Amino acid sequence: MATREVKLGNLTIGGGAPVAVQTMCDTKTQDVEKTLAQIRLVTGRGAELVRLAVPDRTAALALKAIVPPSPVPLVADIHFDYRLALLAIESGVAGLRINPGNIGDPKKIRLVAEAAGKAGVAIRVGVNAGSLDQAMVEKYGHGPEAMVQSALGEIALIEETGFTNLKVSLKASDVTQTVAAVRLFSKVSDLPQHLGVTEAGDVKAGAVRSAVGLGILLHEGLGDTIRVSLTGPPEEEVDCAWEILRSLDLRQRGPRFVSCPTCGRCQIDLPALLAEVKNLLGHLKTPLTVAVMGCEVNGPGEAKMADLGVAGGKARGRLFVKGRPAGSYPTNELARRLAELTLEMAYLDKDPTQ
Repeated sequence: MATREVKLGNLTIGGGAPVAVQTMCDTKTQDVEKTLAQIRLVTGRGAELVRLAVPDRTAALALKAIVPPSPVPLVADIHFDYRLALLAIESGVAGLRINPGNIGDPKKIRLVAEAAGKAGVAIRVGVNAGSLDQAMVEKYGHGPEAMVQSALGEIALIEETGFTNLKVSLKASDVTQTVAAVRLFSKVSDLPQHLGVTEAGDVKAGAVRSAVGLGILLHEGLGDTIRVSLTGPPEEEVDCAWEILRSLDLRQRGPRFVSCPTCGRCQIDLPALLAEVKNLLGHLKTPLTVAVMGCEVNGPGEAKMADLGVAGGKARGRLFVKGRPAGSYPTNELARRLAELTLEMAYLDKDPTQ
């Protein structure tokens, strides 16, 4: 379903724009230098929108020093106190994430919407299964319908002011509930949706849950921006988000690494070789497929199908560029030589063997 277009600074969400990747800083927002350093770190990994916690007045005022040098639009995460939203707007943020349910007073919510409208600030209405209004729970239970009805009620309250620069998120820690809520909302509204499985868990479990939930929805054409919520560094969230988008061929950024699961035929330390290759090439933004394979069964075939690849053997490995052999090298030289060829291709946009 086509969604309406929302602007956050120079970033477009919805309206057919590419699915945007976002994350949230885990620094104390009032620590301006640490927060800016983390914003730059995650932006370098591919974050296009960054959210900051604004739990108090000190954090809200710190935004005045953070917003101007930030390389990407910033969203202030506001709960309970509408005055913090007003301060964040004055500080120049591109967006607000609010939960009208915990702000409560409709008059205060309208004040936020009116101020955001005048400043050109976007608002995301965020509904989490774990913090639903009790009246909604009593009427609809704890399931997807309660989440959707809660979102619709909060959106209507904001739209009464004439505000339209809105997006929405419906999140649960349960994957199936998240999927059901997003599907249901898409049938009744054209608002852009921010996707995420909230409180997904640590890097390993959270990445799996997020990939399953977001993957289902994105494959169905739902979702305009995503955050992979992990109990871990925000740069891991960004990496995982891009891997999901790459896997569905929705967006491409940087190398896609193909590697085999290893077995008794493997005669090289493939995990160590892959780690070395990723360390050497992880900074690239050019979309390339790089295969790091362990033996002669699938290795040559996968390596030939990739932009660049290595097929391991006994103490040596063969390199391939665009399907053509590019030499045989001792194991301890494979990563370095593969990286050299990859960098040549990435920066020169040509086959380095020609």
